[in-house]
Amino acid sequence: MKLKILDKYLIKNFLITYVFVSLMITLIICMIDYTENLDDFIKRKAPAKAIVFDYYLNLIPYWINFLSPLMVFIATVFFTSRIAARTEIIAMLSTGISFGRIILPYLAGALILSLFSFYAVGWVLPKANAVKNQFAITYLKDQFYYSGRNVHLTIAPNVYAYMESYNNVSSTGNKFTLETIKGNELVQKLSADKIVWNPETEKWTLKNYRVRVLSGQGETLSYGAETDTTLNLKPKDFENTYKLFENYTLPELNDYIDLLISRGSDGLEVYLIEKYTRFTQPFAIMILTAIGVIVSARKSRRGIGLQIALGFFLAFTYILFYLLSKGIAETGNINTLLAVWLPNIIFSLIGVVLYKTLPR
Repeated sequence: MKLKILDKYLIKNFLITYVFVSLMITLIICMIDYTENLDDFIKRKAPAKAIVFDYYLNLIPYWINFLSPLMVFIATVFFTSRIAARTEIIAMLSTGISFGRIILPYLAGALILSLFSFYAVGWVLPKANAVKNQFAITYLKDQFYYSGRNVHLTIAPNVYAYMESYNNVSSTGNKFTLETIKGNELVQKLSADKIVWNPETEKWTLKNYRVRVLSGQGETLSYGAETDTTLNLKPKDFENTYKLFENYTLPELNDYIDLLISRGSDGLEVYLIEKYTRFTQPFAIMILTAIGVIVSARKSRRGIGLQIALGFFLAFTYILFYLLSKGIAETGNINTLLAVWLPNIIFSLIGVVLYKTLPR
């Protein structure tokens, strides 16, 4: 469809308003963040170059993307309220243009933002988040110590690993066992007093190990003081997982979720929420754009202040719904996919109701 002058006007001003709102809100957030973290920057002697380039230049796109549904809604309400106050909406309708036709340019602009957001959060932002989060771990967070006890992991089909404890500073595990079980029968069991990661060979060194191999009615036993072995297990599996889900591209996130499922690990919901949110956010942008046009297209005698206030109320209500559903999903009390989609479903229904009640 060829864009008309009206379409170009609405799309252009909608996108310009979105960029302005995004930059203003993000800069305010960064100023607040800097104020809160200034003491840590000084205390831990964070380099100025790292603060600017590693942290804040990567924090800005993070917040723009994270708040994009909220900011696109605010931008829509702000821009539409202004042109409604100038009776431009009435002029458009008086020419025979339907209200649905007026919404189309907004949705076209929202679609551009949605596609850009999906590509960015799926493949571009994770690389920026990895740098930002590593800076936070180094200069803003306390030293991480792995505190897991009696760790059970599935590292391959029918192969199960166990450690009584693990020290992430020395990359050493205590009381390690590796069992191969087929059906209900134990086929092989390897035990070691310690397991130590060797970064040069990228292998694990087993100390004071014993290997039992069972076959039929008999078994063989071998042992030794030290040997190297390769396992589907790395020290990074025990490192700080601070916002680790943000560091993965979409394909990497899928692979990591599959790995967690194969190991029967806890905390799977956090990664599923991240995955589903990356798909729901573009739809949230479209839904909130449509609602923003509907609630702000009327010309009010009280001025645009009431419409902007209503817009903010609906936007923050959406954020509240999102946070509540996310919190419930993390507890495992509701299906993760349903919980992530619930705010979009509810606000889609709100949008339909508002559109039906809009005076034509």
